[in-house]
Amino acid sequence: MKHVRIFLLLPLLTTMFTPVAKSAAQTLASQVQSSQPSLAETVDREISAVEKQVLEAAEAMPEEKFNFSPESLNIPGDDYKGVRSFAVQVKHIASSNYFIWCHLTGDPVPASIKDGNGPAELKSKADILKFLRDSFALGHKAAATLTPQNMLEPAAGSKSSRLHLAEFGVAHAYNHYGQMVEYLRMNGIVPPASRGKSD
Repeated sequence: MKHVRIFLLLPLLTTMFTPVAKSAAQTLASQVQSSQPSLAETVDREISAVEKQVLEAAEAMPEEKFNFSPESLNIPGDDYKGVRSFAVQVKHIASSNYFIWCHLTGDPVPASIKDGNGPAELKSKADILKFLRDSFALGHKAAATLTPQNMLEPAAGSKSSRLHLAEFGVAHAYNHYGQMVEYLRMNGIVPPASRGKSD
């Protein structure tokens, strides 16, 4: 008889607790979804990561060596003739950031940027670092424009998709970061990202 009563109560209990369970499941699903980063946040994190590496490397080069170029080493067969100096590498990253990310934000490229080597009038380390920081600020603004709906659309004034340009800015900066690291090493400076690690 006891088993019969439990069996008869089972549909009633199921009816009572199903809405509660369903509501709990929906709340959990909503929390999981809201804890996942958005597309814009994901790209922004990538921009922040390369920004940190590049800025730390640029800050590590002393002012008096900021215009270092491996051409000055005169290594036989080195073929360094005409390569960018450290300062111009930094200005090139910043200029390229503007050229790439302005397509996403709609901001004009600053008039002082005439080519990929950056404004010739920027000579001091402080001015060049400010230029670099400002260019990454544009990158963060560009990342904020990305949505799953627009990421594959062509960027304004470009045949490339919005997502491709956002990510290309990151890849390009990492490429030149690698060159900055070599220039630091040539001057006996351990890059900040390698400090405290076994070299």
